[in-house]
Amino acid sequence: MTENFQFSLLARDGAARRGSITMPRGEIRTPAFMPVGTGGTVKAMYMDQVRALGADVILGNTYHLMLRPGAERIARLGGLHEFCRWEHPILTDSGGFQVMSLAGLRKITEKGVTFQSHVDGTKHEMSPERSIEIQGLLGSDIQMQLDECVRLPADEKAIEKSMEMSLRWAERCKKAFGDQPGRAMFGIVQGGDVVHLRERSATALKDMDLKGYAIGGLAVGEPQEVMLAMLDITCPLLPEDRPRYLMGVGTPDDILKSVARGIDMFDCVMPTRAGRHGLAYTRRGKINLRNARHAEDTRPLDEQSDCPAARDYSRAYLHHLVRSNEALGGMLLSWNNLAYYQQLMQGIRDAIEAGCYADFMAQTQAEWERGDIEPL
Repeated sequence: MTENFQFSLLARDGAARRGSITMPRGEIRTPAFMPVGTGGTVKAMYMDQVRALGADVILGNTYHLMLRPGAERIARLGGLHEFCRWEHPILTDSGGFQVMSLAGLRKITEKGVTFQSHVDGTKHEMSPERSIEIQGLLGSDIQMQLDECVRLPADEKAIEKSMEMSLRWAERCKKAFGDQPGRAMFGIVQGGDVVHLRERSATALKDMDLKGYAIGGLAVGEPQEVMLAMLDITCPLLPEDRPRYLMGVGTPDDILKSVARGIDMFDCVMPTRAGRHGLAYTRRGKINLRNARHAEDTRPLDEQSDCPAARDYSRAYLHHLVRSNEALGGMLLSWNNLAYYQQLMQGIRDAIEAGCYADFMAQTQAEWERGDIEPL
């Protein structure tokens, strides 16, 4: 495997891109979905399960890991890869989104963010330089700039102020990151739902010549059509030869439509969070196992799936586990959901290579529409 960070475009179908990121810890096949391992764990899953499902990379969270067990402690213990037993690439977000979500518990200045821990109330400072330092201590392969994320809808002046500061923070993060062979730092395009601000952010970040580019500040309350419109504006402005990462997205439908606009990487807590709440994602759409109609349904979630959670357990049993609040229910449904997401990504990659992505999208959406009432 290469000692450097490299992105290669292998195929195109319209704006959809099939690519490969190679780096010392392995290859990331794109379009890629990154399971979220917020605190060093993909919730309710073993890491070897996550890998077996087809994940090439997972996401860790700077904010949560700096609070507990602490970045310096993780570094002393050999880094996040060794700590959580995941030897493949890890992307860490900067912690900015979580800090911004603290509302009254944080103060933002040009220097950075001062905030109060949601865990124990202790005060912490997060500057662009400190965010990169923490991600380095964790041993992250792909590190994100610190940015300010504004929830939509928002006032245009507030969005502009936030976007401009995020650009200045990106410069500081780039300087702090320096030259780290085999690793990468991505910038984050901000600008809310304002076209000229998205254009300004994307153009300025492109001029910084970073190894990858994320699109942030979407899927934060705006309708899907607004998110897609911002992608239509932003993606063509980003370098063709660098990966594009849509942060915090999302549903299978979001992923299909975003890939069609040129996005290469995704992450979202949805598969595991939904699983813990009794919701299954399948090729026939979403199935709520809390519903009484599953109480005596002997069918599996999907008899054609390669995932044992989808293939080997009856809906009646899963319904029982969910309604009884048994931990196994969340484990099995998280397993099923992550399996479905990775199967979807493999289908996407295959379709782009075959030049039939539009047909794949239409067929996938049609199956969701048919639903799961009829026998599979």
